Amino acid sequence: MESANPFDSIKKTLTIGDETFNYYSLKDLGDDRLEKLPYSVRVLLESGIRNCDEFSVKKEDIETILDWKNTSPKKVEIPYKPARVILQDFTGVPAVVDFAAMRDAMKRLGGDPQKINPLCPADLVIDHSIQVDVAGTPDAKDKNEELEFQRNRERFQFLKWGQSAFKNFRIVPPGSGIVHQVNLELN
Repeated sequence: MESANPFDSIKKTLTIGDETFNYYSLKDLGDDRLEKLPYSVRVLLESGIRNCDEFSVKKEDIETILDWKNTSPKKVEIPYKPARVILQDFTGVPAVVDFAAMRDAMKRLGGDPQKINPLCPADLVIDHSIQVDVAGTPDAKDKNEELEFQRNRERFQFLKWGQSAFKNFRIVPPGSGIVHQVNLELN
């Protein structure tokens, strides 16, 4: 059974315009080890604190992360609860196939297939093909994209279905940029 977060005492509220945001102030932990943690470990620490429920993430897990200098050589396990996942089409398409297969299995077992969804928001960025059929003309980009859509029609239809079928799942279409340059915060 889920219990209250033992770190609620460091939970803060920030209002910007009409929006209110909650966050956990790591500095309010009052722990000198915080300043020595690599930034990537601080992100893991904040995620752990935010998700601490004394069930799946325990106060001891937070101590393990804070004591990173001593625990990292021991290769201890820590809970990881990402707030979002970004997928490139190379890895994302098989993930959508797996979700579809899990839904089929759930249906065969008599369960509700609508319960099968990504646990956290997932964005699949469809990178452009590297095939170039038209070059050196003002409309080369448009013509190459049109050919890409024709060649990949079934795959794109499947992914569009996935976007409408699954909660927490969004497609960033081809032509929007490659996965390394798409700014998901503005979409």
